[in-house]
Amino acid sequence: MSTFVPSKIFFTKGVGSHKDELHSFERALRDAGIEKFNLVQVSSIFAPGCKMVSKAQGLKSLTPGSIVYVVMSRACTNEMNRLLVASVGCAIPADKSCYGYISEHHAYGQREKQAGDYAEDLAAAMLASTLGLDFNADESWNEKKEFFRISGKIVRTRNVTQSAVVKNEGYTTVLAAAVFIMGEKEDAEKDFKTRRFKSEIKH
Repeated sequence: MSTFVPSKIFFTKGVGSHKDELHSFERALRDAGIEKFNLVQVSSIFAPGCKMVSKAQGLKSLTPGSIVYVVMSRACTNEMNRLLVASVGCAIPADKSCYGYISEHHAYGQREKQAGDYAEDLAAAMLASTLGLDFNADESWNEKKEFFRISGKIVRTRNVTQSAVVKNEGYTTVLAAAVFIMGEKEDAEKDFKTRRFKSEIKH
């Protein structure tokens, strides 16, 4: 039996407003470009060998109506002048044979950069713990980021974050998502080996 793992991933975000909560969510999905798919929310592992692509590239690989797996953060409210934010963070190990982490975070009254840094920090901390890095959890994200960089075990962190202030009557929804493009395990491993071979040739 074949095991399906993500071969590619892209990140997206969106915001939508409407008098109905569900419709505001649909508009946020539309703004993010993923309203055409049957979304299934999953937990937060960045698969070994998974290739990060742009939103435009990723959408070309998906067919309307497809079942699509996502790690999604979402927040919604109808409280006038309320600030809301949703963020997804990601941390990728330097060793491409290891898995990384994706985190979800949403909040009210928190600014976009603060939420994005927090989500990124969450993903990096989970990965660092898995890799056995001994770090001070109470340090600022900038301090931890420098420590992770020096360790050489975490090659990249990033976040995608959407914030909004409720300005109209009705509901406002914000969302951020990591969208998986699935492939059979054998295909993902073949792509990973090809990219590693090309990298070895360059060096």
